[in-house]
Amino acid sequence: MATPAQARIDLDAIRFNVAMLKERARGAELMGAVKADAYGHGLVPAAGAVLEGGASRLGTAFVREALALRAGGVTAPILSWLLTPDEPLDEALRADVELSASDPGLLGEIAAAARRTGITAKLHLEADTGMSRGGCPLAGWPELLDAALELRAEGVVEIVGLWSHFACADIPGHPSIGRQLEEFETALKLAEQVGAAGSHVIRHIANSAAIMTLPAARYDLVRPGIAMYGLSPIPELGDFGLRQAMTLVARAGLVKRVPEGSGVSYAHLYTTERETTLGLVPLGYADGILRHATGRAEVLAGGRRRTIAGRVCMDQFMIDMGDDPLSAGDEVVLFGPGDGGEPTAQEWADTLGTITHEIVTRIGSRVPRVYERRSSG
Repeated sequence: MATPAQARIDLDAIRFNVAMLKERARGAELMGAVKADAYGHGLVPAAGAVLEGGASRLGTAFVREALALRAGGVTAPILSWLLTPDEPLDEALRADVELSASDPGLLGEIAAAARRTGITAKLHLEADTGMSRGGCPLAGWPELLDAALELRAEGVVEIVGLWSHFACADIPGHPSIGRQLEEFETALKLAEQVGAAGSHVIRHIANSAAIMTLPAARYDLVRPGIAMYGLSPIPELGDFGLRQAMTLVARAGLVKRVPEGSGVSYAHLYTTERETTLGLVPLGYADGILRHATGRAEVLAGGRRRTIAGRVCMDQFMIDMGDDPLSAGDEVVLFGPGDGGEPTAQEWADTLGTITHEIVTRIGSRVPRVYERRSSG
């Protein structure tokens, strides 16, 4: 390892996970969510593995992410669903990026880009079925459909998808799940009644958690995100046979003996109980290691787990090795699949009171992604 730290990404694990999700989708298309640099795994390489695993489409939050995929040679259909003012819509249309809209004003901006470029915009209309985040409330849904149909008649847009997003699919049995499915059915029926839905229009609402637990939510397409990277969307129900793709490692920097009573790192939150060996791990909160991992999260070093000793700093943290050997350059594993006894990302998330999404997406740009292909089947 030529760098102080690496995030090793097992592309075979991503491919394996997608293939398993595709099988669970029971014939529905699969759109792999590769937003946020593919959940921290590296946009273009991870997207390639997602497509190899059986995805027919990709999804991004922002247009710039979709354009980066195109620049990286990805030709599969891509949907970008989070559009803000001044998005490069002309570039999106020229790159054959599908766009989501949830209000007539945004539809107007997309239509203007279509007129400027002479390219028909491919639209997914989003209904707010109860998350109260993105999407058009059902009270405004008829107006949105009418506006889209007028633009379709003009020839500047094509309606290719109708969709929504679950708020609580990761909480099995939550009463909102059934209500959202009912609301989505209502939105689809309204679209059918006015001619905005047909056999060519893709209906989609299922995220990773819904793929695992809600067969009724599959419709024509499913949109897995976190599960593709081997992290459970519902940890309380286990790992579903998924294979964690990211292993975060670092090389020990300075290793030194210190006497009993030595205060370690800022504020001396940790004090050595006896003469001991301290090891410096060159990762910190600038690299996505949460500061409140201080004294809580574990790493694997010298064949055993060690709790972070003292405050996590911007670029580094310390571990107490006791009398166990450690040399500068030895590998320290923060988290991985757990095969070698190292903590998993789920363990880190549980320890720190968060979700695995945050653990993996926070790993910063100073940490190079190194791509591997290891058998996962």
